[in-house]
Amino acid sequence: MNGRFPIALHIMTLLSASGEVISSDYIAGSININPVLIRKELSNLIKNGLVKSQEGKKGGYTLNKPAHQITLAGIYDAVKPEAILGKAKNTPNPACPIGKQINEHLNVLDLEIERAMMDKLGNTNLQDFCKKFD
Repeated sequence: MNGRFPIALHIMTLLSASGEVISSDYIAGSININPVLIRKELSNLIKNGLVKSQEGKKGGYTLNKPAHQITLAGIYDAVKPEAILGKAKNTPNPACPIGKQINEHLNVLDLEIERAMMDKLGNTNLQDFCKKFD
């Protein structure tokens, strides 16, 4: 698990709620992290077609499409980790009855969890998520 999805969702929620061009410094202040990390994530969101940037003195970032057309699954997909459950750094002992099969079973479990999560996230769009905030 990593922290990219909460950061990306925070960014997208700010952009949706504002409806205006927002600077990376403003976003960083809301999330309370370094603006460099925000710009890195914004770059990824731009690459995935979720955000667009505006150059110039009044430059910043906005959504690339209406919030009702962006699902939380689409945001997650742009930042998802290699494996939800993580990956072991070691290679299990192939002579062990558990070790020789553990990664295969973990991979299946990871896919099942991701499928269930994507179903849930796919049924919620950014506009609906934003309604949770006053």
